[in-house]
Amino acid sequence: MAETVRIAPDAHAALVEIAKTMHLPLTEALSRAIERYRRDLFFEQLEASFAGRTEPERKADEAELAVWDRTLSDGAESE
Repeated sequence: MAETVRIAPDAHAALVEIAKTMHLPLTEALSRAIERYRRDLFFEQLEASFAGRTEPERKADEAELAVWDRTLSDGAESE
């Protein structure tokens, strides 16, 4: 179901320009922009959560990664 959302005139103009440049309908350009923004926020939050880890948590993560890194040289063929 379509919804109506009001945006600032300059934001609309930018959206129109993006849609023209990418040869997309306005709704598709807006949907892609929203998805990109959603992903950016996800990774910003993920990075912030990693930054807030304590030293023991970081060391535990590094130890686990070291175990996984050894599996790359175990001689098994990849599928």
